[in-house]
Amino acid sequence: MAKKSSEKGSRKGFLLVLMQPPASMDEEFNAWYDSEHVPERLAVPGVETAIRYSSAEGVPNYLAIYDLADKSVLDTEAYLKVAGDRSSPWTKRVTGRTNVYRSIGDQVYPGDAITPLASRVTIIRFRGLPAPAEAGVVKAMRAAFEPRPSTIGVRVFAYPVGGKVDYIGFVSSAMPDEAAVDPRLFAKFHGSIDLFNTYVPRPR
Repeated sequence: MAKKSSEKGSRKGFLLVLMQPPASMDEEFNAWYDSEHVPERLAVPGVETAIRYSSAEGVPNYLAIYDLADKSVLDTEAYLKVAGDRSSPWTKRVTGRTNVYRSIGDQVYPGDAITPLASRVTIIRFRGLPAPAEAGVVKAMRAAFEPRPSTIGVRVFAYPVGGKVDYIGFVSSAMPDEAAVDPRLFAKFHGSIDLFNTYVPRPR
């Protein structure tokens, strides 16, 4: 689900969440996310999109991406009044039983794109890299995915954590693409890649 984007040219922020609820809670998890959590987040000024995906294979089972006018949106009172200790009882119940990876930061490439409609999303997570690795990650992601006819868009997100940076490559595709990725493009990052997964959009 999307709202009108901010002016082109500014570096957008992002919130990306990977979630693995227990199997016994799957139905409740999806009911909570669709009926409470997404509408609640979209009501916050500066949250431009809130789109959910399910894993095509592998784990974590669920992915959500939020495009932000700026990452500081998550520091505003409008957001804080529905987050953390001020979250609803239902939110606390569900998230308290769900394994969550939550990343917040800047869209470093191309900088101002928002999540397009796509039938497939591929994410590659590069954990714990030094900040100067940014140019190499962007170069590798572009070389691996931009030439493909199925690719709608390639983005790279940066999430500073513990003096290092998690870089997340996010590829939107018009259709499934079974073409192999040339491993040589990511050779210098092999030790940092800990997630390479494909997701499909959930029904709206």
